Amino acid sequence: MARRALCVGINEFESLPQTSWLNGCVNDANDIAKALRPLGFTGRATTVLTDSAATKSAVMTALTKLVDTAKAGDHIVFTLSSHGTQVPNEPGGDFEPDDLDEAFACHDIRQKGDQWDRDTVIVDDELRDLFARVPEGVLLEVLLDTCHSGTGLKDLEEIMQAQLLGRKPRFLPPPTRKGLEQTRALRTLAPTGRPDRRALVELTKSRSTASKPVLFAACKSGQTASDATFDGRSNGAFTHLFLKALRDQPAATRADLLRAVTVGLKDGDFSQRSTLEGPVKSKKVGFGQPW
Repeated sequence: MARRALCVGINEFESLPQTSWLNGCVNDANDIAKALRPLGFTGRATTVLTDSAATKSAVMTALTKLVDTAKAGDHIVFTLSSHGTQVPNEPGGDFEPDDLDEAFACHDIRQKGDQWDRDTVIVDDELRDLFARVPEGVLLEVLLDTCHSGTGLKDLEEIMQAQLLGRKPRFLPPPTRKGLEQTRALRTLAPTGRPDRRALVELTKSRSTASKPVLFAACKSGQTASDATFDGRSNGAFTHLFLKALRDQPAATRADLLRAVTVGLKDGDFSQRSTLEGPVKSKKVGFGQPW
């Protein structure tokens, strides 16, 4: 059994003002890589991409290699700490309830017109299609410490509220007022009365039957993931609490780890609630364990 990981953390963004930079993402990536070593992930088998090394091309190239070299019995891990955002769905693209694609910012994120350039963000459709290539018998675990949807209208008001608490939301609204208005207009067309979990669920349900990824996400779709400080050190709230739970309860099931993270978020007065997506049986065994 081979164990390989790709850990990505981006604080600094080439074309964004420093006010939009983050503080804890690089620590997240390095901390997770360190925490994986006792589980059999060697330094040579773990790729860490941070800041200027984490362009879209570099991340997708490394992730594609991780997937395409996997064989039955392998355990592969992909983690991403960065800003989340949304971009309008492309004409002829997969159906989206709000006609918006979830996306994750890379170091080279840049503006194109009134929206973010799709060539500089990782769109959820790209991850789903890549995860669908994971061979049968490979355990793929994904940790996303970033926002993944805009369902909760995560824009200027929520960002300002979080900043009053000394925290930065890991979410980027569209780059212009016109783009923000366009995104808001698209959201109003989305079905109401139910939470938008589609983006996350689809990442764990590939178009093939071969792979069944397990995904921990930092927050629900209507919430923001927090970039926060713990004992004077910056981390994502989810990553910090997840790794603490893993240290404190190494034999815990994935569901138990999620519950421990939830307790920590409540105790720390964080509004976000982390989620766990994957087959029911995967939630009843520990992190790194097949089912």
